[in-house]
Amino acid sequence: MRAYHRLGLIDAIKQQGAITNKTRLFRFDGTHLHDLEEPVIEEGLPATGGIMRPILHRIMQSRVHELAISVRLGLTVDLLQNVDAEVDVSFSDGTHERYDLVVGADSVASRVRELAFPHMGPAQPTGQGCWRISIARPPSFDAAEFFLGHANPCGITACGPDKVYLWLLTPHVERENFMDEEELFTTLRSLLGDFGGHAGWIRETMTRADWINYRPLAAALQPAPWSNGRIVLVGDAVHATTPHLASGAGMAVESGIALAEELTAAETIEAGLQAYERRRFERCRDVVDTSVRMGKLQLDNGPPEEFARLLQSALARLNRSF
Repeated sequence: MRAYHRLGLIDAIKQQGAITNKTRLFRFDGTHLHDLEEPVIEEGLPATGGIMRPILHRIMQSRVHELAISVRLGLTVDLLQNVDAEVDVSFSDGTHERYDLVVGADSVASRVRELAFPHMGPAQPTGQGCWRISIARPPSFDAAEFFLGHANPCGITACGPDKVYLWLLTPHVERENFMDEEELFTTLRSLLGDFGGHAGWIRETMTRADWINYRPLAAALQPAPWSNGRIVLVGDAVHATTPHLASGAGMAVESGIALAEELTAAETIEAGLQAYERRRFERCRDVVDTSVRMGKLQLDNGPPEEFARLLQSALARLNRSF
């Protein structure tokens, strides 16, 4: 929220997404346990919210077009080479360019990381998988919800004026083939069998027309340095996390802003890259480590009270300025 406010996009996100100021914790059967205290971030900014990623992308794309930034889609890089104070880049379409700085913001499977950072490696599986379904908002739903005390915890997040998505975490089992839409529907509905409250409402209301997705989880905080000459990494390329704190995209946009600010303030690009890494490393480490720890607690069927304590303390730290 704070980062998008600085980018001038917060009003569009409020209009097209959903804003809340409370997270409610329930036992999986629907028994209310506790409400988390989530103070406002700063004047005019609520504690939390949700938005579907395609809608967020369109909001950001509109600003990119307004700024007349050149964008080339459908290609990646085949070669990166630091030469003097620039970077030679060979693209997958056969073209070549030279740049003052290359920023690898190219996902958990970063090609830039693979080419230019041999001391780093791929994100590691955490042993969990995440189910998601996008569905109409339950009639009495008015705050984010977590359902705890079950081997497969779940939660519900508002992501639009009349839409929510439910997530559910399960141990991940490797298999040779992807689930088709029918298997996704019947499996998720079965996994929600023990749940009450709004999670139970979603189980009874969901249809095969609702969007359902399953993905195994992986995470990694890549070791320093995060830059190699005039090449630097941001976002999931360097600090990929699991969804337990709903902060993957948040950490990425924070890192993008921090990189821009430190480059602007520094006398040299190299000094700016070092300042960016110093500024971001511990905050990103906290998010990745806490998220993975929460996942392990769930896999070990740990007490809901411990999960709630981890969540509330992490949210309090996230409220601090980046």
